[in-house]
Amino acid sequence: MQIALDLAKKGKGSVEPNPMVGCVIVHNDKVVAQGYHQKFGEAHAEVNAVNNLSKDIDPTECILYVTLEPCSHHGKTPPCVDLVIAKGFKTVVLADFDPNPLVAGKGITKLGEAGVEVIMNVLHKEAGELNKRFFTFYKKKRPFYILKWAQTADGFICRIPLPANKADNKISGEEAQKMVHQMRADEMGIMVGKNTVLVDDPKLTTRLVEGKNPIRIFIDKALEVPTSFNIYNKEAKTLVFNGLKDENKENIEFIKIDFTKNVLEQISQKLYDLKIQSVLVEGGSALLNDFIKQELYDEIFIFENPELYFKNGLMAPKVVFHENNFERVGKDKLYKVTPNYGN
Repeated sequence: MQIALDLAKKGKGSVEPNPMVGCVIVHNDKVVAQGYHQKFGEAHAEVNAVNNLSKDIDPTECILYVTLEPCSHHGKTPPCVDLVIAKGFKTVVLADFDPNPLVAGKGITKLGEAGVEVIMNVLHKEAGELNKRFFTFYKKKRPFYILKWAQTADGFICRIPLPANKADNKISGEEAQKMVHQMRADEMGIMVGKNTVLVDDPKLTTRLVEGKNPIRIFIDKALEVPTSFNIYNKEAKTLVFNGLKDENKENIEFIKIDFTKNVLEQISQKLYDLKIQSVLVEGGSALLNDFIKQELYDEIFIFENPELYFKNGLMAPKVVFHENNFERVGKDKLYKVTPNYGN
């Protein structure tokens, strides 16, 4: 199963909104074939593993290990559970069930009805960590939210007043910036508020690493951000949550919401409808604090420059983290916070 999990990781960034899945076929205690889900819309892990199985090995004498319950519905590809049954596998070992309502135990039931022995929950915790975005999306019916910010040693995220030279407001080192761009590439969406766009004019792309650009998401109630700003360029699909209009124009989608109601709830529902499973929230302070106040996050990454002091400015959001529990990213300290609530 560990081999299958390691295989599954190879699909990262290419299979979303599908989960990462790996499959290993064992004959007489020896791995004889393996495969993983390589790209959304293409063959699933079980299909690739079966296709890699030598024709002189009888599947009925093999055990099939897969990191997630085989699908039981017609999507972009036929149901994998039908293939497993047709090939005659007598035992299937699974790490976890599939929370997608289209599957959700149906694959396991179908295997049992066909007389296939199903062994569950092997390396269950590791499988859950691998596909935590996928599981959160279906279980909580919202994206997996990662909050991220950089702060100085004295807890500021921005100078006030804003310096004329943007470089004077820079906090993180080069290594941390590259890591953030990799984080962007790993998630389906990236979100900021209007003030961040107006102040920084960010591109929100992955230009420092190789990887796809995430879907850009920003909130602009009265559509105050000029369309000449970088966030409106054609480098990535962009969602603009606003209070004025619904409109699609090339890569830009304007989505009207009611700002007299809970904004983040409405955005979460829309992102769920659009099957955006994970979002990196990069700021600004007001937006980050709203997520924290509503306990609407799954991970927080705080990059701290231990050598930089602003002495005054805009304070970073307040969360509890252990000051001695960090990893070094170049000159910066990286703190990771996970919630202790159960929603």
